[in-house]
Amino acid sequence: MGKYLLAIDQGTSSSRAVVYDHDTSVVASAQQEFPQIYPQPGWVEHDPEAIWASVSAVTKDAMSSAGAGPADVTAIGITNQRETTLIWDRDTGQCIYNAIVWQDRRTADYCRELKKDGLETLIASKTGLRLDPYFSASKIAWILDNVDGARRSAEAGRLAFGTIDCFLLWRLSGGAQHATDATNASRTMLFNIHTQQWDDELLEAFNVPRVLLPEVKDSAAEFGVTRDSFCGGAIPILGIAGDQQAALIGQAGLETGMTKSTYGTGCFVIANTGSKALVSKQQLLTTVAMRLDGDVTYGLEGSVFVAGSAMQWLRDELGIIESAPESEAMAVRTGVVEDVVVVPAFTGLGAPYWDPDARGAILGLTRGSGRDQIVTATLQSVAYQTRDLIDAMADDGLSPSVIRVDGGMVSNDWFLQFLADVLDIAVERPVNVESTVLGAAYLAAFKAGVLQNSGQISEYWQCESRYEPQMPAEQRERLLQAWKEAVSRVRSNG
Repeated sequence: MGKYLLAIDQGTSSSRAVVYDHDTSVVASAQQEFPQIYPQPGWVEHDPEAIWASVSAVTKDAMSSAGAGPADVTAIGITNQRETTLIWDRDTGQCIYNAIVWQDRRTADYCRELKKDGLETLIASKTGLRLDPYFSASKIAWILDNVDGARRSAEAGRLAFGTIDCFLLWRLSGGAQHATDATNASRTMLFNIHTQQWDDELLEAFNVPRVLLPEVKDSAAEFGVTRDSFCGGAIPILGIAGDQQAALIGQAGLETGMTKSTYGTGCFVIANTGSKALVSKQQLLTTVAMRLDGDVTYGLEGSVFVAGSAMQWLRDELGIIESAPESEAMAVRTGVVEDVVVVPAFTGLGAPYWDPDARGAILGLTRGSGRDQIVTATLQSVAYQTRDLIDAMADDGLSPSVIRVDGGMVSNDWFLQFLADVLDIAVERPVNVESTVLGAAYLAAFKAGVLQNSGQISEYWQCESRYEPQMPAEQRERLLQAWKEAVSRVRSNG
């Protein structure tokens, strides 16, 4: 057994690799951004080769920085942006189209037609998901129907579908492994979360050939080994989970009722509901939180499509900040903004609205409004969207007394205090805010025997800062009412 664990985190805007020791302390890490592709309004794609190149580069950089060779690494864990869809040729390993990213809305009309056919209830009962372009099934159908010869090749067994984890596993293993884990499978809209099997009725509804699909394994399982040409030797791949489920694991959210919120490109809140697949009355998602030793833990999830990407928009498109961290000083300088409201519905609105045709807006501008107000209002919008999710969970019978947060945005102390104020709930930031990649490492450690049981994860979790609500109730209600009015203005049916 080697002395290190290697975790790969393939995210929406960047790829990261982290080398941990067996106590899950960081030994070395590397990160690299890659380009986003926007062919048309509402379309979002990634170049699969750019993703693979970035993963290869950061893995080699991290291992080199740690002075680690293949024999030094006990196991690899992988976590990934979920729902993003790739289809590749089984012989060449080359994708037949760009990766269609989870944010992509090109299949909105297709999903509407399926709703008219009465499929939404069936899909919700089997998958726990909404009939929405967010998930993989409609993206698979689009590729098969829009790339010349794709459907014919798929039916002949010459093509393979995968989410990002599955694609990476195929490449890492030199094409020897076509598999995914239950958390990623549960986000495709083709997987029955109750039977834990690909569902023939759903495959027929989306006209997806079963031969296209990967094997589904536990989140901690033997996924194969790396080919020698990747990093000079064979390393076991023993853990895979979608990024939000990995973050829940990294936050030690292993007990029923524990809740985490991750602030990366989007914002994702998951509450652990244990062995019960809770059915939401508020359009939240029922999902597989983890599957260990064949036992399924379910989660109730709310998804906000735009969080950290709103800060990228301020930086890259508007050019009013040079980097996301400077937003904190601007917010401290400005204080809570009540007259300007930003609704960052760049790719529609996620839970609890599920409105793919909503579009973003800045409301309440006056001649005195400046960049500080717009930046602060954008930060506030992420907290308001989180409040929408927490309210929906409360209506479903879940009322957490504390929320653990992670992701790039949580380094902003002003934002976390405002979040606690708006939620009226205590917010805890862990010592290690990179919970997603840490969760992947935990899964690999668990399967490798470095961790004797999953309960040991709780022993590693440490709180770095706790934020208690301080805002007067009257101000909170005034802000939330302004937010609700702003959302109603951008709704497609508003």
